[in-house]
Order: sequence, then C-alpha cells, then structure tokens
Amino acid sequence: MSFRFRNATLAAMFFFVTVSSGSHSPNKWLRGDDSLSRPASVTKGLIGQKVTHCKLTDFLGKEWDTSEFQNQKGVVFAFLGTQCPLAKLYSLRIVELAQEYESRGIRFVAVDSNVQDSLAEMAAHAKKFDMKMPFLKDPDQSWASELGATRTPEVCVLDSSGALRYRGRIDDQYGIGYAKDKASASYLVNALESVLAGREVEAALVSAPGCLIGRGRREESNADSDANRITYSKQVSRILQDRCVSCHREDEIGPMDLSNYDDASAWADMILEVVNEGRMPPWHASPDHGHFANDRRMTQEEIDTLNQWVSQGLARGDAREEPEPIKVAKGWQLPRDPDLVVGMADRPFKVPASGDVRYQYFLADPGFDKDVWVNGMQIVPGNRAVVHHVLVFLRDKNDKSGRDLHGERTFLAGYVPGTRVEFMPEGMAKRIPAGSQLVFQLHYTPIGTEQMDLSKIGFWYADPTKITHEIQTTSAVQTAFRIPPRTENYRTTALLPEKLPDCQLLSMSPHMHLRGKAFRYTVIAPSGEREVVLDIPRYDFNWQTEYRLQNPKVLKEGSRVYCEAVFDNSEKNLNNPDPDATVVWGDQTYEEMMIGYFHIAVALDSATGKGKDLSRQKAARSSPREVFEFLDTDGDGKLEKDQVPENLKKTFDRLDKNKDGILERNEVPKT
Repeated sequence: MSFRFRNATLAAMFFFVTVSSGSHSPNKWLRGDDSLSRPASVTKGLIGQKVTHCKLTDFLGKEWDTSEFQNQKGVVFAFLGTQCPLAKLYSLRIVELAQEYESRGIRFVAVDSNVQDSLAEMAAHAKKFDMKMPFLKDPDQSWASELGATRTPEVCVLDSSGALRYRGRIDDQYGIGYAKDKASASYLVNALESVLAGREVEAALVSAPGCLIGRGRREESNADSDANRITYSKQVSRILQDRCVSCHREDEIGPMDLSNYDDASAWADMILEVVNEGRMPPWHASPDHGHFANDRRMTQEEIDTLNQWVSQGLARGDAREEPEPIKVAKGWQLPRDPDLVVGMADRPFKVPASGDVRYQYFLADPGFDKDVWVNGMQIVPGNRAVVHHVLVFLRDKNDKSGRDLHGERTFLAGYVPGTRVEFMPEGMAKRIPAGSQLVFQLHYTPIGTEQMDLSKIGFWYADPTKITHEIQTTSAVQTAFRIPPRTENYRTTALLPEKLPDCQLLSMSPHMHLRGKAFRYTVIAPSGEREVVLDIPRYDFNWQTEYRLQNPKVLKEGSRVYCEAVFDNSEKNLNNPDPDATVVWGDQTYEEMMIGYFHIAVALDSATGKGKDLSRQKAARSSPREVFEFLDTDGDGKLEKDQVPENLKKTFDRLDKNKDGILERNEVPKT
C-alpha cells in the first residue's frame, strides 16, 4: 500500500482540508473590486490604495512600526498560522523567496493574526523553518483588516509608496485536495517582478486557499434565558467530541486542537466552512450501500447547531456542563497503555531534506516463542512530519528466501492519514504465530529539512480463553492493468483468488494512488447472488479509511469478493502527476495500485484452536464462464464491450466470434 504527498508536502495538510473552495483562476481575481474574496466586514485593502501603518510586536517582544519596512522597493507581508497545514507547508517557500528577493530590494515580513496562536508557538514555528525575517503578532487582526487578508497563508505586496499592489496565494502547487510536483503559476513571483520593473501587476487579486484567520470570540447574546441559545458547553462540545476530537486534539493527526473552548471558538469560522461544504468530517462511502460503525458524517441537525452557535456569538455557557475528555493513554488512541511496544529499529532513520526516498524496510523480532493473540494494535509514527504511511507485515524468521518480505498475504497493521484505532470486537483477535518477525514498510516524504524517525507498534494482548474467532486480512488485487494517457474513466476489476470459508466480513480498506477515482466491493454468494457492501463513488487518496461494518456480515463457505476500480488519468484530475503517462502497477505514487483489502473473522477450529488459514489456501482459478458471470451484473446473459474492464477487452474481442460487439453467454467456454 503506498501513496504520498509529493515534494515537501505534509500529510497533515489534508487532515482538516483547510483550503478555499473558490476558483483559483487568476482571471476571476483581477484588478478592481475583490469583495468576493473578503468578508463584508473587511472594507480596507483595495488594490492601489495606500495603507495606514500601525505598530506590532514580534514574538521576541520587539515593537515594530510597519512603516519601517517601506525603505525598500517593496515589501511582502506573509500571513501565516502555526497550526494551519498549508501555512506550515508554504513557510519554507516564503523563507526561500525572502532569501532570493531581499538582495533585490524586497523585504519579507511574516504576520500571525490568529487569536489562538501564542508567542511561544510563533517562536517554535520560526525556529522550525529558520525564519530570519521579522515575525509579528497582530492580536486584534487590525493589520490583516488593513490589507484585506482573510486566510493563512496569504501574501500582500506593497510597493515603495506603501500602496497595495497584490494580495492572494503564493502559487498553485497546493490546493483543495491536491498537490502538484511543482507550481504551474507563480503569482507572488510574477507580482514581485512587476513591482521591481515598475509595471502594473496583471493578476493583482488571486483567491488564497488556506485557513480562515482566527478572529476570536464574538459578542455573546444577552438572552441567557433564551431556550434556543446554543452554547459550547451544552451542545457544541459534544458534537465536536463525537465527530472531530478523536483526530483534532493534542498529539493526534489533526492540525488543531478542538477539545477546548478557546481553540474551538477561534477556529469556528473554519469549522463552519469545512462542515457546510461537506469536506469534514471525512467520509466517502455512499449511503446507498452498507451501514458503518465508524461513519463520521454529521447529521443536518448537528450542522445546524454549529451554525446557530456561531451566529449567536460563540457562547461558552456553563463549563460544568462540558463532557469528560476522551480517555486515552498518553501517546495512544486506546484507553490504556499497550502490553508490548516494538520499535522498527534500534536507531532512528535519517530522512533527507529533499528528493524521492524509496520505501524503507526494517525487520524487528518481538521475541514470540509461542502464538500470541492481540485484540488491539496501533502504529505510531516517530515523526509525523515525514512519515506518510507505515505497514507492518509478518514473516517467518526462519524463512531466509525473502519471498514474504512485502507481505502480500501477511498484512498485520497499518498507519495512513486518518487511521483510527479501536479494540477488536469481543471474542475476536489476530494471531501472531510463534517465530514471527515484524516487517516495517515505511514511506517517507521529505519536507525541506533533514529529519529523524523511529516509528513503533504497540500490541494489546487478548485472553486466549475468550477468543472464538480469528481475524484475518486478505485482499483482491489487480496488477495487470495499463492505464492509457489522458483516459478519464479506466476501469479494472479484481476477484479474491480464494473461495472464503464460513466467516464474518468485518471491514474493508480500498487502496489506490493519485489517479484513483472510484472503488466498489461486491460479495458474491455461492448461489451467485450479489450484494454491494461498499461503494466509494469519489475516492480520495488523502484518506485511506477502514470502513467498519456496523454489524458483521455473515458469509457462507464458497463466497467470493469482487472489487471494481476506476482511474482518472486525464488533466481533469488535479492530483494527476502526468496525464501523458501510461500508468502501470508500482510502489511509487506516480504509479498505481488496485487493492481491495478486507478483514474477516473465522471461527476457531476446536482441534487446532485456530481459524482456517486463508493465506495457505490454494487459490481458486476462475473459468472464463465464471468471469463472464461476475461481469454480467444485470444478469441478462450478455456483455457489451463497455461493461468489460480494459485489461479484459482483448479477451472480449477474441471470444466475440461474430464481431457484433456483444458477448453472449454461449460464446464463452465453461472452462
């Protein structure tokens, strides 16, 4: 399993998906009225208008007058935030541009207008990105309002006279749910070159993606007795705890802490934006198929409550009414510390500052001299900034062949963006055979500075006397695909090679890379009856969710799992690294994968005390007639060519003897 954010992209930038949904076309944001890009309360910051300067203090306590920076050919005020993922991502770019342009007479100044960002957090941010420029605190957002800035990261360029010449995004490399290898439009650079040359900036206003500036608590309603008054303590804290806080809290993957009133109220506008647009909480399964225990979607009532809370002034209410915090062990997602923690290696791995890092594999011996049953597992990345994903497989340490290093059938646990860990259902556990080694597969994404990582996995033991079912993970995999250039809807399929034993289907984890567009799981009963158990019409590679069924589905012996995937290799796919490439199977994100992982529970055999080992079961070869039946989803005994995945169209042509473009059941051999 592999996918990554390219270059210096941080996986965290998509945890909150804090980017504007507006058009990024510069043609929409040219000179003139830019009211569409700013809230109605912002009346300043018009292009060509001279600004009124003010005094601000940096994170070291030094006071600055913004007019001090005007003794130059121009000045860039870069609005940043210490928690905003895109602001973190672009901080390095701002530092690089400052080094390039300050020798040419352009001064760079960073500004933090978020009420929720402390001076200590600003200091840590400046140190992390080696910021030599002044980093000013704008506590009442007066400077942001003066320039018309509303988001982080957003840049404003003043000329030598103090007139605003440009406001907007830095470039187009990163945006809503996508990351390019490099920028194709460099808006800030173009603006600076125009200012230096004395020309008018062609695209003076370009809508900036990013987090809304946290402007803090509003004036509360005086109607304390109003029955309709929404408060954080009574209603909002519970919604956030149920839907958001598992990720958005200290030491977790979410880039901001929503477990307390101060931060939640500061981020209120951003919360409303992503919730009202359906970008958060992240959930991609169609409601038409299956019911899932970990469904993150908010109800309309919850969304309405959040909107009402903000419109009424962000009242806190009585803090004594707030729910108890989620109980977790420090550094883990489960309520207690693990029984065993195994590191990937004895010493950290050095991640270079830049370039492609091939997958790294580490072998670790947990020292199990007998079978061990676990009902909880969690992989914890040692350095979230550079660890994109971690997979842990099992291998027999006595097997010196290396055949099972990649663990196609020995998957144990995984960490990817959005992973949530829970204890396994009562009476169910995974078995780690005696003499097993752990194979850590790590995918690193450089962030512009050298980093160190030492990731680990924790195990929670299960009581063997209480186990009735063994949980196993397997997959339907298709490697024989070849996606042509500029193809918008390339379809391929995969069928689990084994016929399943009597079991319970617990959950599913689809996996593709940057060109993934849609994915579907269908269970085919021995009778031939079909049931779609998971449909993802808009696959999002940023969120590798494990979809856990609310009630396990009982599968009879002989059942098969059939997976369908659609890829978009066209220029319409903003994630696409190269629409002109012919794409085949491969580990790297610019290549592709098609894997339908799923997790089943098999009853223990009374004689062996184990579940039937699916990984050692002989694969069942599907006959041409069986494949025909799998593809004939409407059951009419006919297949048109567009019903057949691309990798089988040559076979279709060979079997279509009368060349009428329709393959009938009697044209397909039974064996």
